[in-house]
Amino acid sequence: MSEQHLITLTVNGHDHELLVAARRTLVDAIRHDLRLTGTHVGCEHGVCGACTILVDGAPARACLMFAVQAEGRDIRTVESLGSPEAPNDLQRAFSEHHALQCGFCTPGFLMLAEGFLTEHPHATKSEIRAAVSANLCRCTGYQPIVEAVDDCARKRRCAPGPAAAPSATQAADTTTPAGPARAAADPGHGQPDTPRSP
Repeated sequence: MSEQHLITLTVNGHDHELLVAARRTLVDAIRHDLRLTGTHVGCEHGVCGACTILVDGAPARACLMFAVQAEGRDIRTVESLGSPEAPNDLQRAFSEHHALQCGFCTPGFLMLAEGFLTEHPHATKSEIRAAVSANLCRCTGYQPIVEAVDDCARKRRCAPGPAAAPSATQAADTTTPAGPARAAADPGHGQPDTPRSP
């Protein structure tokens, strides 16, 4: 029996206490213990970036961290960005620029871009291209992703207030987007939660 540890962490603004095995990865704790399945598991070697989350505001590979390493940390997953009814500005940009196809890698790209734009609000398109190259996508060819992130960055710079928050009209609109819009706003949609060993 693996040694168990009681940890406390903040995920998407909510405090949690979890009893986890010493070898349990953070991505498993997020997906299976907290049931936040928007964070996807790909290579499990820190290469593909599908599991990218924000840890204390910085992008991190959740498959490379143990859950015990998240003790006292502030974690943000893709669920923190928006919802199918009210996607945030970055999710809308991904939909508008067709920056996703199968959608499996999209949560990782969204969180990578969110962290990058927070640190580099005036990033050039070349800098954005270099940043997103850290994650792998087999479908889009990357250019739509670069265009989406660049468009979002430009709109945020021009916005008088916090651009990432949905407007009152968008928050009130309960129409569920279809196709790419839904996939960008609801990255867990269509992705089964396959049990994995602890």
